[in-house]
Amino acid sequence: MAPQRRGPSKAPEGSGAPERRRPISTKKDRAAPREAQRKWLRTGAGLGAVLALSAFLLWSSLGSDDGVAEVLAHRGEVLAGRFIEVPCSEDYNSHRRFEGCTPRKCGRGVSDVVITKQEAERIRSIAEKGLSLGGSDGGASILDLHSGALSVGKHFVNLYRYFGDKIRTVFSEEDFRLYREIRQKVQLTIAEAFGLRPSSLHLTKPTFFSRINSTAARTAHDEYWHAHVDKVTYGSFDYTSLLYLSDYLEDFGGGRFVFMEEGANKTVEPRAGRVSFFTSGSENLHRVEKVRWGTRYAITIAFSCNPDHGIADPAFP
Repeated sequence: MAPQRRGPSKAPEGSGAPERRRPISTKKDRAAPREAQRKWLRTGAGLGAVLALSAFLLWSSLGSDDGVAEVLAHRGEVLAGRFIEVPCSEDYNSHRRFEGCTPRKCGRGVSDVVITKQEAERIRSIAEKGLSLGGSDGGASILDLHSGALSVGKHFVNLYRYFGDKIRTVFSEEDFRLYREIRQKVQLTIAEAFGLRPSSLHLTKPTFFSRINSTAARTAHDEYWHAHVDKVTYGSFDYTSLLYLSDYLEDFGGGRFVFMEEGANKTVEPRAGRVSFFTSGSENLHRVEKVRWGTRYAITIAFSCNPDHGIADPAFP
């Protein structure tokens, strides 16, 4: 039978090996590991908080811009019509006035019942087909069926001249008919909201499709995010509208429309089929957030009270 071990064996006398002694534990010694553990936990908790804050700030940067305080229209809402009246600016005084049309009632509105989701998908396909022929090297591309302007690289071409008969294989007569019907629906919506005769509104330029993604800007035309006033930028504009053809946070991040106001900006979250419209003076100073990811499609449709600034609907070539 093996001998039982009752404890550590003693070193032989005279061997020169030091005698092993169990270290004497003190309260201070026992407290040190616990204090180190607490410090580690505090450090870990602090690091976790920093990481959580960083994640939140990153999420915020992807979904919002500084200065946006209130949402006028959420993407998830289905609005039969929301209208906010604001005092008119003096911008219209420096232009020829047209009784019964030049804004005396100013404001901004949003509706999700003017254009159906299916119509939005169909008219978006027109934009996709046209922009497939070119596209900007920067983040913003335009397609203007009226003038024929199309972004190609860092420049614009006239797609009707540049592509010639090929255009007839890209678009159809049905595309142009749908485009005209959409424009008429938007025109009637604006006239009703502002108490105007629809015939007093004249489609004006530029009216165009836009496609925006997160590609870095290459030219000044790609820098769409600067605040501006449509009546100042385009003297012919009296009423501006945007028909959104893609969905915020589903198809793209960023890219919301922002009405600039002191203390509490108002933002519209794009939704396919949503129409946003407003009087074009500085009472509606606005900008678009930078698109952070994905692709944002929309069409800008503008109206003038001055018949001299009117343009015709585009015709199938």
